[in-house]
Amino acid sequence: MVDVVDKATRSRMMSGIRGKNTHPEIFVRKGLHATGFRFRLHAKNIPGRPDIVLPKYRALISVRGCFWHGHDCRYFKVPSTRTEFWLAKIESNRSRDMRDVARQQEDGWRTLVIWECAVRAGRRVDPLLDVIGLTIDWLRSVSAHAEMSENGMVGD
Repeated sequence: MVDVVDKATRSRMMSGIRGKNTHPEIFVRKGLHATGFRFRLHAKNIPGRPDIVLPKYRALISVRGCFWHGHDCRYFKVPSTRTEFWLAKIESNRSRDMRDVARQQEDGWRTLVIWECAVRAGRRVDPLLDVIGLTIDWLRSVSAHAEMSENGMVGD
C-alpha cells in the first residue's frame, strides 16, 4: 500500500513522536506522585535512562510503547510498507531493552516494565487500582523484575 502523505511530511510526522514524557509515562508519574511516591526522571547515570527512578526502593520503571518495542498485543502491527526496515528497527529496540535491563539488574536495581497497553486498559477500568495499584504492590515487594501489560502483571 502506498503512503497517503509524501516522504517529507511522513518524516516530519515521525520525528515529532516523543521518546520521553509520553502520555502513558505521565499517567504513571501522576498516579505515583498522587499516592505519595517521590522519584527522579530519566537518570542519565543508569543504563537505558529509565523513565522513573525510585532510589528509596532501588527500583526503576520503564514505560514502553507497544509499537516501538514490538510488544505482542493488539496495539502492535508490523507496517505493510518498508516491512524489513521496521522489523530490523523493532528488533534493535528489543535487543537494547534486554541489554539495558540486564545491566540495570547487574547494578543492583529492581526493574518494572509497564507497557502502553496496560495504561490504555487501566483507563477503561479503574486506573488507580489497576496500573498504579499493581505498581505500588510491586514496589513494596521483593520482586527483581516484572512486566505489566493489558493482561496483568508477570514477574519473578
